[in-house]
Amino acid sequence: MLAAAPPALPHTGDDTTLLIAVLVSIAAIVLLITKLKLHPFLALTIGSGLLAAVAGAPFDKLTSSFAAGFGATVSSVGLLIGLGAMLGKLLADSGGADIIADTVLARSGRRALPWSMALIAALLGLPLFFEVGVVLLVPIVLLVARRGNIPLLRIGIPALAGLSVLHGLVPPHPGPLVAVDALKADLGITLALGLLIAVPTLIVAGPLFARVAERWVGPLDLPAADAPAGTKAAGTEAEDSAAERPEHTPRFAAVLATILLPVVLMLGKALVDVVIDDPKATLQRIFDFIGSPLIALLAATLLGMVTLGRAAGFDKARISRTLERSLAPIAGIVFIVGAGGGFKQTLIDVGVGNAVSEWAGKWHISALLLGWLIAVLIRLATGSATVATITAAGIVAPLAADLSSTHAALLVLAIGAGSLFFSHVNDAGFWLVKEYFGMSVGQTVKSWSVMETVISVVAIALIMPLSLIV
Repeated sequence: MLAAAPPALPHTGDDTTLLIAVLVSIAAIVLLITKLKLHPFLALTIGSGLLAAVAGAPFDKLTSSFAAGFGATVSSVGLLIGLGAMLGKLLADSGGADIIADTVLARSGRRALPWSMALIAALLGLPLFFEVGVVLLVPIVLLVARRGNIPLLRIGIPALAGLSVLHGLVPPHPGPLVAVDALKADLGITLALGLLIAVPTLIVAGPLFARVAERWVGPLDLPAADAPAGTKAAGTEAEDSAAERPEHTPRFAAVLATILLPVVLMLGKALVDVVIDDPKATLQRIFDFIGSPLIALLAATLLGMVTLGRAAGFDKARISRTLERSLAPIAGIVFIVGAGGGFKQTLIDVGVGNAVSEWAGKWHISALLLGWLIAVLIRLATGSATVATITAAGIVAPLAADLSSTHAALLVLAIGAGSLFFSHVNDAGFWLVKEYFGMSVGQTVKSWSVMETVISVVAIALIMPLSLIV
C-alpha cells in the first residue's frame, strides 16, 4: 500500500514566493549536480528541503513531505524497476540478446540492416536499461559494420534511437513509470499510446536521420576494441555476463515471448477495460490482476528463469546468482527515483502545483506543451532524463487531475519526450556514446545530440495533434 501523503505544508508567501522557491530549489539542484558533481539523490534531497524552507514551511515540517513522497514512489515504482532489472539480467546473461540480434540480422539484406538494427534495439529496449542496452548492442553494431563494410553511423544511429525512444516513452522504464505514478495515469493506456508514438518517432530519428548524420559527421574509423577502456564502469552488467558464458542458447521464439509477455498483459488489461468497462465482471477482474505492472513483470521474470536461465543451462544456483547481481547496479536509480518522488510531493504540498495550474489557465498554455517545455529546460540544465521527468511531472501533476485518462497518458509521454531533448556534455550518455563510437565531441553533438533532439521534437509533434483526436 502506498504511503499516505501528509497534509499540505503551510506557507506564508503568495504565488511570487512560490515561484521564487521553485526557481531557487531547481537552481540549487542543477548547481549541485553539474558544478559540485553531487549525486542526484543528495541534490534532490537538499533541493526539496530548500524548496519547503523558501516557501515558508515550518522548520519541523521541512522533511515530512519529502519522506512521504520518497516512500510512496519507491513502494510503487521501485518494485517494478527491480523486476525489470532481473529480467534484463537474465536476458543478458543467457545470451538471449545475442539470439534476438543474430536471428534478425540473419534475415536482413544490406539495405535493410539499419531498419533491422532499429528493430533489435526496440526489442531489447523493452526490458533493458539504456546503458546496458548500449553495452550489449555496440559489439553487434561494430561487427555488422565490419562484415558488411557499412558506415558505422548508418546502423549505429538506428540502434541508439531504438534504445532511447523506448527509454523515454515506454513503461516499464523508470522515467515513464515515475511520470505515470505522479500523474495518476493509466499504465496500459500510456503503454499503448507510447508504442503508437514510438514507432514513427523511431523511424524518423533512426534509419532516416542516420543518413543525414552520416553526411554531417563523415566517415568514422571503426574502434579497434569493442569496449573502450573509458566505458568499462558503465558496462558492469555486460562484463559480468561475459565472465560466465552460457552452456546453451535459448530459442528465439521463447526469448521473444518472454520479452513481450509484460507488454501483452498490460495492453490486454487496457483493452479489456475499454471493451467491458464493468469492474465487477469476472474477465475484467482477472485482467486487472494479471495486467497490473507488478504481476506482469513478475510473471515475465519467473518465465525468464525457465525460458532464458534454464534454457541456457543455468542451474538453480546460477539463476539465483544472476538475479542477485541484477539488483546492486540499480540501487542508485531507485534512490534517485525515490528522491524525485519526495521532491515532487514537496512541490505539491507547498502549493506549487496549484499555482502552476492557475498560471497555465491564465496564459492558456496546453498542459502537454507545458510539461514538455519544463522537461526540456531541466534536461538541458542537469543532463539527466530521469531528473527532468520526475521534476516536470511533479510541477504539472495538478494539471492532470482535470484530464481524461488518454490525455493524462499523453502528458506522461510529452514529459518523457522533453526529457530526451539535446543530450550534451553534462549527460553521462553523451560520453558513453562518444567513447564507444570513437567520435570527437563535435561529431557526437552532430550525431547523438541531434538525434536525441529529433526524437524529442518528433514525439511532441505527434503527441499534440493526437491529443485533438483521442
